[in-house]
Amino acid sequence: MTEPAAPTAGPLSFGPFTVIPHERLVTRDGVALPLGTKAFDTLIALMSRPNEVVSKWDLMALVWPGMAVEEANLRFHVAALRKVLGDGKDGARYITTLSGRGYCFVAPISQTDVPAERRPAPRMELPPVKLPNRLQRMVGRDEVVAAISDKLITSHFVTIVGPGGVGKTAVAVAVAHDLLETFADAAHFVDLAALSDPDLVITSILLMLGLPAQTDDPLPALLAHLRDKRMLLILDNCEHVIAAAAPLAAEIFHAAPHVHILATSREALRVEGEQVYRLAPLAVPPDDAGLTAAVAQTYPALQLFLERATAGGAQIALDDGNAAIVAGICRRLDGMALAIELAAGRVEAYGLEQTAALLDERLNLLWQGQRTAPPRQKTLQATLDWSYGLLSGTERLVLRRLAVFAGHFTIDAALEVVPDDRVDRARLFDAIDSLVAKSMVAPRPIGAMMRYRLLDTTRAYLLEIEPDDAALAARHATYYRRWLEQAGTTWATVPSADERAVHFSALHNVRAALDWCFGANGDACIGIALAAAAAPIFLAMSLLIECRRWSERALLAIDPSTRGGAEEMHIQAALGLTLMFTRGGSEAARGALSRSLAIAEARGDAPNQLQLLGRMHIFHERMGQFDAALGYARQSLTVAETLGDAASLGLAHSLLGVSLHLAGEHRDALNMLEAAWQGPGTERTSTVHGFDHRNRAGISLARELWLQGRPGDARQLARQTVTEAAQMDHPITLCIALIWLVSIDLWSGELDDAEESIDHFIAHATSRSMGPYLSVGRGVKGELAIRRGDAAGGVETIRACLRELHDAGYELLTTTFNIALVHGLLALGQVAQSARLIDDAIRLVEQGGDHLYMPELLRMRAKVLLSLPEPKTGEAETCLMQSLELSRGKAAKAWELRAAIDLVQLLAERHGRENAKLLLQAALEGFVEGSETVDIRAASALLATL
Repeated sequence: MTEPAAPTAGPLSFGPFTVIPHERLVTRDGVALPLGTKAFDTLIALMSRPNEVVSKWDLMALVWPGMAVEEANLRFHVAALRKVLGDGKDGARYITTLSGRGYCFVAPISQTDVPAERRPAPRMELPPVKLPNRLQRMVGRDEVVAAISDKLITSHFVTIVGPGGVGKTAVAVAVAHDLLETFADAAHFVDLAALSDPDLVITSILLMLGLPAQTDDPLPALLAHLRDKRMLLILDNCEHVIAAAAPLAAEIFHAAPHVHILATSREALRVEGEQVYRLAPLAVPPDDAGLTAAVAQTYPALQLFLERATAGGAQIALDDGNAAIVAGICRRLDGMALAIELAAGRVEAYGLEQTAALLDERLNLLWQGQRTAPPRQKTLQATLDWSYGLLSGTERLVLRRLAVFAGHFTIDAALEVVPDDRVDRARLFDAIDSLVAKSMVAPRPIGAMMRYRLLDTTRAYLLEIEPDDAALAARHATYYRRWLEQAGTTWATVPSADERAVHFSALHNVRAALDWCFGANGDACIGIALAAAAAPIFLAMSLLIECRRWSERALLAIDPSTRGGAEEMHIQAALGLTLMFTRGGSEAARGALSRSLAIAEARGDAPNQLQLLGRMHIFHERMGQFDAALGYARQSLTVAETLGDAASLGLAHSLLGVSLHLAGEHRDALNMLEAAWQGPGTERTSTVHGFDHRNRAGISLARELWLQGRPGDARQLARQTVTEAAQMDHPITLCIALIWLVSIDLWSGELDDAEESIDHFIAHATSRSMGPYLSVGRGVKGELAIRRGDAAGGVETIRACLRELHDAGYELLTTTFNIALVHGLLALGQVAQSARLIDDAIRLVEQGGDHLYMPELLRMRAKVLLSLPEPKTGEAETCLMQSLELSRGKAAKAWELRAAIDLVQLLAERHGRENAKLLLQAALEGFVEGSETVDIRAASALLATL
């Protein structure tokens, strides 16, 4: 940023203008003109060679010495100069353009020797400022600029540190402009990026300040000049000349107490007095499938993307449908401002979805940016070339090897994976320290441990450089197999979502390792072991589709001669469970679970046998084969008793308690479920095997409490289990808790609460592609419609739901939906259809074993019989008596009350009001005092009429 040589030291005049070079001032009739720094330099360069063509290359060399700039920069400043001078207006002509050659100053110039006291006083003073223009709008950096400004004022010396493309220069320029008034407009910007020789650092500063640089040792002159000055000195892009820039900055800091230094660099200068400010990338939206446009557009990275895409000609209307796509692009680019600008510039040509797809396939490092950008920032490739070129040979080697890690990694992982005969552990430590300092590796504390990662752009660049290193990839996959095996033994001690986020932070590396193992040049043997170790973790995080995909690939890779081992057992178990949740009760799911259980039995592996019996129990429940499920539950208790530990017994009690509940054996179910919910060891029946059996016992216990006359306790416990499931951040467990909570709300007549819970259920089922659960959600919506008077819509919805569930082999809730469907058909007057349906439903219960609902089915059959064109009152009375007696015998107070209400309404006139009153009072006895449900309210109202 040196000034072009002036044609003379004295004032010059042309037309109505006076130019005073040493004051960098242009006036018109004594009024100072608002002329920018580069426009003034351009004017002086042209006036120094009047009536002579100055080529555009010479002119750029004079105005931007030592820098490579685009011709558009020159055109811009010539245009600005002409505008200020009024060139071309009213016949005035000062500068002409010679196409293809350059520019020429054509106005007559005269020298004016005006004594200072007679010189017209300018009406405003132009500041001695040499700063680039600040961005018209800088997104998401207001707080950063304010923080750096405060730090700079108090400490005098701040270095903004960060990776290339994060926006260090833009922030530094904004800080300088904000502080101009503080420094009486004395601010000087020195761009060191174009320097190839560290010795030129001090020369650049001298030239910026207008000082001679001919002496062999210019430092004393520089310090003497700065000693009593109050100014802001910006040293931009110090990293490649840091050996010279760092000690020079320290010298200025000590010798010139009123000079404030703001440096930018990819690594700290590490000298006395320096305060480091690490500039983070722009905040990006979270990876959330439910992200809305309103939430997304509050993130600076997305704001920048939209602004730059719109400026590039793209027409984007952000809405809830495309917010996740834009957020994904910003996350993929790590919130890096330069990368976001480059990607946003592609949207006009490719559209949002294709731009995102291109980034997913391969980060395009060669996309072009603005023409006026410095050469090192025209593409991501150029930015990364710049950074990579500053590293030592060892640092480059270590960085290339660190690219094997996807996402975060620990220092322990690096020590196991990176070293070999070329890089020992000591050199690795040194290299990582240096790479962190140079912003090539980003540190981040997660929990109590520091983790590291490469930006995706850096990793993509390195993977282009380094060919496939099979030995490195094998070490990486082997390390994460061991890590997974250890994680699988400690899952029960990781109760909360936040702790699991720490525990599973390396999952991206597991995916990358699996990709390599099953790829063209991978090691399938390592991949099989890795898939077996990964399956419990994928299940614990409800990553069902992913678990199924890797399990299927691993099974295809297993050699037939090695089948029957622990690895196949774990993979088959995982496959069976994921198929069950994503595709329902398919034969493929049954086959995989049966095969896994057979291997566990053949191996005498009781702990895994117990877990697999649990899965077979749940599979048969979902198939509607409740008697078979009860058999597996009883078998699980036998195995648990042989193991003898509290956790195994807790799991078996849960399985048996749930089966007894569905079988209608309420007294025994209550005892088992209470043991599973509150007994010793129950805190360890967690989710790594697909379910939290303690939570499942809790929500089933809540239903038992409702049925046995404790509706208040039931709803309180149900909501507790949902809260605990939500804290686990485990969608399968949460969905199970929610759907049983919905049943209690529906039984109680709390329709609004039921709808809120079922919406929550559907959202979580959708997020994990749990197809059968989506059908369940729609079925509940249909039941709610019938309850609210839309019988036709509700019936149609439930019929469609039942077809979908039957196709998926999911029959767990068939009886409850059949009961709701009977209600709807009766409301529509379709009595004959309801009669056939209720008989079919009773037959299915007798075959399947979910006798829990038999009292309700008998009660509904009585309603159907009373709705016939010729009501069958006697048969209806028999059905209601059977329902009443069955409910009493099984201790189902809630079902007993419903049967009593219907029976009293039928018999009040025939057998006398007093007998009916006694019957209803007996049914109400046993409910906890203060209990409130729609049935209790109905019974109380009926009792008042008797």
